[in-house]
Amino acid sequence: MKRRVTIVGAGVSGLTCAVLFAENGFETSILAEQIGDATNSAAAAAIWYPYDVGSGTEILPWALISYGRFLELARAPESGVSLIELRVFSRLAPIAPPDWARPFATRPLEAGEIPAAFRSGFSIHVPLIETANYLEYLKSRLTNAGGRITGAIRFNKLEEIDRQSDLIVNCAGIGARDLVPDREMEPHRGQVAIVGKLDLPYAVVCDDPPLMYAIPRSGDCVFGGTNDVSDDRAIDPLTTARIVAECERVLGIAAPPLVRERVGLRPGRRAGVRVAAGRLFDGRAVVHNYGHGGAGFTLSWGCAQTVLELARE
Repeated sequence: MKRRVTIVGAGVSGLTCAVLFAENGFETSILAEQIGDATNSAAAAAIWYPYDVGSGTEILPWALISYGRFLELARAPESGVSLIELRVFSRLAPIAPPDWARPFATRPLEAGEIPAAFRSGFSIHVPLIETANYLEYLKSRLTNAGGRITGAIRFNKLEEIDRQSDLIVNCAGIGARDLVPDREMEPHRGQVAIVGKLDLPYAVVCDDPPLMYAIPRSGDCVFGGTNDVSDDRAIDPLTTARIVAECERVLGIAAPPLVRERVGLRPGRRAGVRVAAGRLFDGRAVVHNYGHGGAGFTLSWGCAQTVLELARE
């Protein structure tokens, strides 16, 4: 008889875990308050980039597993995954590739490749994940493997989940703050402006204040961004104007028309990513998988693999 697993959360972490469980013989279902385009994951710029996630020793191994999976998925056009050159810039001191970039080929940017707003930079090729296509792709893999997704489900604690489940996997993101509860969690608000297609042959990121990035996709371009401790998902038009103006200034362009504004809450955790097995107050088994900050896509496959291994144990 198949083991029954219930996954809480339908963002990229929940969907990725669900795909692995369903394709490995578990009877799998997802319960979530938001699904699809309403999730925080859908608002992400979504390149492979370990951003706002701390420096735990397990971060790089998880990220590398995900990198390998995304390379495989880039060969499937329906997945929404491709490879792109990423140029990482610094406004301050000369920048060297960080630890997470060292397993890959990087090169320092030459003076003529560095916009006047920056002092230095390096180039690396990384996976680009177009969220709308990719989340739908994961959903299709899940349902094709017999899994189910139920949205508009809200509960106040994990113990409220149907007791027929043999295992609960907690991928609630910022919702873990209340469901666990985990007071180490804090929402890192990210607002982006999505503009029309931009003929930019590479993605641009600068983490120095003010945070700035431009991620060209097949049909549009994501301009960002913000990273404030706040759970306000309301769009601020003044912030949008500032984001667009800064991208125009740095890139030396006139931006295409604004298509959409988005706000997502990165699930920050002061103590770092939590992937751990435990028990609920009623004794049922649970595996927690949350606190990925701005690296939910980047860590998704690596963390999901660990979750599956914990479940098998």
